[in-house]
Amino acid sequence: MPSHAVEAQARPAAGAVAPARTVVHKFGGTSVADAERYRHVAQLLLARGESVQVAVVSAMKGVTDALIELAELAAATPVGAMTPEWRERWHELRARHRGAAVALLAEHAGPAVEWLDQRFDELAQVLGALSVIGGLPGEVLQRVQGQGEVFSAKLLGEHLRALGEDCAVLDAREVLVVSHGELGVDVDWELSAQRLARWRQLNPQARVVATGFVARDAQDRITTLGRNGSDYSGAIFAALFEADELHIWTDVDGVLSADPRVVPEAVQLESLSYDEACELAYFGAKVVHPQTMSPAIERGLPIIIRNTFQPEHPGTRITSERDFSGPVKGLTLSPNLALVNLEGTGLIGVPGTAERVFAALRNAKVSVVMISQGSSEHSICCVVKQEDADRAQAALVNAFAHELTVGQVQRVQQVPGISVLAAVGDGMAGQPGVAARLFESLGRAQVNIRAIAQGSSERNISVAIDSDHATRALRAAHAGFYLSPQTFAVGVIGPGNVGATLLDQLLGARAGLLERANLDLRLRAIASRGRQLLDPRGIEGDWRERFKSASDPADLDRFTAHLLDSHLPHVVIVDCSASPEVADRYPQWLAAGIHVVTPNKQAGAGPLDRYAAIREAAAASGARFRYEATVGAGLPVISTLRDLLDTGDAVTSIEGIFSGTLAWLFNKYDGSVPFSQLVAEARALGYTEPDPRDDLSGTDVARKLVILAREAGRALSLEDVQVESLVPESLRQASVEDFMARLPEVDAAFAARLQAAQGAGKVLRYVARLDAEGRASVGLVELPRMHAFANLRLTDNIVQFTTRRYCENPLIVQGPGAGPEVTAAGVFADLLRVAAGRGARL
Repeated sequence: MPSHAVEAQARPAAGAVAPARTVVHKFGGTSVADAERYRHVAQLLLARGESVQVAVVSAMKGVTDALIELAELAAATPVGAMTPEWRERWHELRARHRGAAVALLAEHAGPAVEWLDQRFDELAQVLGALSVIGGLPGEVLQRVQGQGEVFSAKLLGEHLRALGEDCAVLDAREVLVVSHGELGVDVDWELSAQRLARWRQLNPQARVVATGFVARDAQDRITTLGRNGSDYSGAIFAALFEADELHIWTDVDGVLSADPRVVPEAVQLESLSYDEACELAYFGAKVVHPQTMSPAIERGLPIIIRNTFQPEHPGTRITSERDFSGPVKGLTLSPNLALVNLEGTGLIGVPGTAERVFAALRNAKVSVVMISQGSSEHSICCVVKQEDADRAQAALVNAFAHELTVGQVQRVQQVPGISVLAAVGDGMAGQPGVAARLFESLGRAQVNIRAIAQGSSERNISVAIDSDHATRALRAAHAGFYLSPQTFAVGVIGPGNVGATLLDQLLGARAGLLERANLDLRLRAIASRGRQLLDPRGIEGDWRERFKSASDPADLDRFTAHLLDSHLPHVVIVDCSASPEVADRYPQWLAAGIHVVTPNKQAGAGPLDRYAAIREAAAASGARFRYEATVGAGLPVISTLRDLLDTGDAVTSIEGIFSGTLAWLFNKYDGSVPFSQLVAEARALGYTEPDPRDDLSGTDVARKLVILAREAGRALSLEDVQVESLVPESLRQASVEDFMARLPEVDAAFAARLQAAQGAGKVLRYVARLDAEGRASVGLVELPRMHAFANLRLTDNIVQFTTRRYCENPLIVQGPGAGPEVTAAGVFADLLRVAAGRGARL
């Protein structure tokens, strides 16, 4: 394919770095949508330093479709119609181009407007002729639909001239000769090169603006290069001009790892090989049409995909070089497909079956997107376009009619609503585990695979799936290949005191965890009783302000679906509420593979059947249920008990002080002030709940004891715990104000109990106990002054484990057992334990 080089006419200054000698720039319709965009393109070109610069332009955005519609309207217009419909559309299209010319060229617009009017008058004559003949010959359609590129090149060329640039406008129909065959457009390279050389003798300028999309055929008739033809024109001219690079300017920064409309986490690809780009383009990615790359591949010509709107961005470079650093470069979805399956015992071991299948589909003009055949040869399945599925099925039924009649072929089945997910990358070759990672990701997302295909090049793995699952599949596969295995989608319920503190701790520690431990905690959802904030990219910065302005009402079904829809490798819900209704959802979440971390005591101390369901769901799915902060806030109480049991120890008894409020009250209660006064002081200091009876009733302490008993293997319920309430029956139904006003009624009774304890050399403490027989009690007891529980710091919690190993000297865990900071830290620690269990380097 000989071509003629075009010598550079400008050289860089001495000592300067020489730019690429010749560069071809292709601009799509969005890049030249209006006068402002033409100006932007001109400035972009002028800012570059190429010796020879060729700009190949598309029609203004939407113009090609408008021209086709004009031709179709004209052909359908009845003869003699008073006001043909196409006339109004023709006027609109002419006005758009005239307006662009005036806005772009200002006082220099006259000749260009006159030129446009002449071309539109010629177009009107053609449209009028179509009205007369009442049809639309293909040759005429080719002539009409290519006019947009001719107009576009004229406008850009005239604008560059108005700026003082010596610029030539090349109508590709003067040089480019092509033919149309079964495999698409075939360029007559030798004749085209000869014509270009003659054109260059007359137009030697270093700056050229050329029309895309249009050409002539061997009979010298005007034709086009078909859809995607403008990009192909860019590659053709890059080959004819022997360019050093082809830049394709569009409205994106380059090629992304997946469709960002489906996968918000899609990443920019710095480079692709020709093979990778062809594979991605074949399966529908917005890259470059494989036909466009053909001239580049033959000549080793680099193609750079650039963003007209961000010209400073380097874009994606497509070359012959291969990058094996990662197994998968991109993932694509091809929708609107169907699966056609030929199945029968008579196919086994019979040569030529595949040949007959392909011959039948070829004769029916059906293109096969993907084929899969098992080694048993019992079935051959093809994926075809949905619009071709009926024709494909009929063709196979006809081709295998005899075998169907005699029962050698059992069925020719069509399955509509199929999409093909393709994973593409040169780095897949020879690297074990790529297919396993893809299938694991799809399996975790509960996506059923109907057919699989992988070529021997190992550059592509394609799977056919139901279209209903396509979005979920793409997100799951992208997460599997592009995200750290330790990436978590995090949702927090209950941004109250503890929840808000946790959110602050989580967002504050996130960057450090990512850097040190490769642990990526992405806060995607926050919910309270009344509202929720859902963010597909993750909640950053001032979460309080964002949550305050959130208008989405609370809906835990949507909350859950949002977390799952991310298809990140792991999902965790942190429940910082005290809601039994939220705890009811734990089995469902755990069964779906969602980890649950909580300080909510409702699950661990609630109904036994719910507790059993939680445990069963976690065991079945492998999801983690962590609730350390339900007892002792941030103290390692449950984890210590778990370690004892897991290492084979046996628990004899558990005793503890589990209420910071009650610990403070009885550490302070020495008779110097009445008990009721101490309660009022604790309430004023914020140590109690707004209603102190919530602390004094002992129910919360009993729940904590139930949680520990169940962890120790006891089937204990809250009803099984003997609870001594410190609230007299007479005060249990009163309002908070009445309760506080009448609380001095209990002072005499408490004074008597204190006096008795002191008389025996003991102290009063509110203690929870589980004995060796499984009896559980919570209440006020007398303890020796030397007892471990008698000498606590004011609000400390303490738990004492008596076990087979720790029988003479029980194991004690002691420390602050209340407060938002320590409780949130305990919850956060549980979250990190879940992450460590999933492989994070903590």
